[in-house]
Amino acid sequence: MHVALVIGAVAAVVSAVVGVFTVVRGQSFAGHALTDVATTGGSGAFVLNISPLSGFLGAAIFGAGAMELVGVQRVRGRDLATGVVLGAATGLAALFLFLDTTRFATTGATQTILFGSIFTVASSTIPTVAVFSAATIAVIAVIYRPLLLSSFSADLAAARGISLRTVGLLFMLALAVSVGLSSIAIGSVLSTALLIGPAAAALRVTRSLAGALALACGLGVATVWLGVLLAYDSFYWFPNSQGLPVSSFIVALIFAAYLLSGLPVLRRRGERGRTAHGARELSRVGTA
Repeated sequence: MHVALVIGAVAAVVSAVVGVFTVVRGQSFAGHALTDVATTGGSGAFVLNISPLSGFLGAAIFGAGAMELVGVQRVRGRDLATGVVLGAATGLAALFLFLDTTRFATTGATQTILFGSIFTVASSTIPTVAVFSAATIAVIAVIYRPLLLSSFSADLAAARGISLRTVGLLFMLALAVSVGLSSIAIGSVLSTALLIGPAAAALRVTRSLAGALALACGLGVATVWLGVLLAYDSFYWFPNSQGLPVSSFIVALIFAAYLLSGLPVLRRRGERGRTAHGARELSRVGTA
């Protein structure tokens, strides 16, 4: 339980920070594609008999680099590159999962890869998770201003001499790490929920980007911790019960939070404040 709560909280914070920029930049499809790339890495890790976390992170980072380098700055080209990488990753994932369940007969491989198994993660994984998480947050902090400016106005960022390719590549690498970490908590298939859900809900109701980042982190940690506690408690809900999956609780809670954020009172309040703040933030960053 202690390991699950620590790793879940760290993954939630990283996913929330990266997720806010993912939503603002309109790259939710890229985030979803990386979940399938992470599936390929996780299933391949079982074939090679190495740590699933290494597979999740390695494949996601490779896929993110490929999508950014193959794609171009325009949205159409970026989506095209994402689709190509997504198709290739899905095919490889199908092959590796087939090998895991037939030739190598790896017990529980499919469940662990697709839907997570946070209660079985060893405590020795925590240092690796901490290092990658700190590196991801540091990258976002370093490129914060050019990332924010390019997210709102790529033309203005290019006019000010910002390398859109460099900023885009660094952000995609950060996105890849966040997907890899969340795959440990709720599985590669469902990691999009932890990446997009809290961020989208926070952006609906807050008046500033800083507020959205703080609220997304809070929502992410809260849903993960409550999901872990409910999954643990579910062992006692039914006779001879083996408990319910952690990922099902976490995703359900994230969905509920997103629905609540759509309440008219909260949404109108957030939209009015965010419109004014967005104009001020763009002006401030553009002239800095």
